[in-house]
Amino acid sequence: MARIAGVDLPNNKHGVIGLTYIYGIGRSSAQKILSTCGIDPTIKVGDWNDDQIAAIRALINEEFKIEGELRSSVQMDIKRLMDIGCYRGIRHRAGLPVRGQSTKNNARTRKGKKKTVANKKKATK
Repeated sequence: MARIAGVDLPNNKHGVIGLTYIYGIGRSSAQKILSTCGIDPTIKVGDWNDDQIAAIRALINEEFKIEGELRSSVQMDIKRLMDIGCYRGIRHRAGLPVRGQSTKNNARTRKGKKKTVANKKKATK
């Protein structure tokens, strides 16, 4: 089993798909990595030899920000937006959608479970 950046890659997947198990590497990045290292993308991860794994590991370490480092930088970016008080930061702080989505009917993922509000009683004469 290939272990790159602290992630065990599945042996039965093609190389391009296997690399996407690393946080911060998608399909296009995986294709670039494999083409730079000169590895056929259709070869399964379990069939990679030690030299190929070492080449991939070296390339990823020098060119990509992945896993913990990427997660912490994303959190720092969100914290910076909240600290400067910009619109996006305020939306993050309030737990509302950040990218302009409508919140009248949907947005339950960001807003959380419904909070039912009782309606006002009509005044009797």
